[in-house]
Amino acid sequence: MSEEIFKSDSVPVLAQGYRFQWEPAQDCFVLLYPEGMVKLNPTAGEILKRVNDKKQTVVELIAELKEAFNGADLDDDVYRFLEEAHGNSWIRAE
Repeated sequence: MSEEIFKSDSVPVLAQGYRFQWEPAQDCFVLLYPEGMVKLNPTAGEILKRVNDKKQTVVELIAELKEAFNGADLDDDVYRFLEEAHGNSWIRAE
């Protein structure tokens, strides 16, 4: 098993060359990059919206998501998504 990139005090940021935005024609959030576009599902959009809006640690990001979604237990899901997004080169850890 590979080592985890994101720890509780890591700060996820968009990777260079990617732009996050709402795309009305797609009716969803997307990541734009020179070679194309990634349509994001609602969960990915909520996580990356917070990554894009401000620099915060993973713990702060999760706390904000829990507040927005009635205290849902989503820690593992957020970490899993961040690792996958990093694997796709969408984000990096600072």
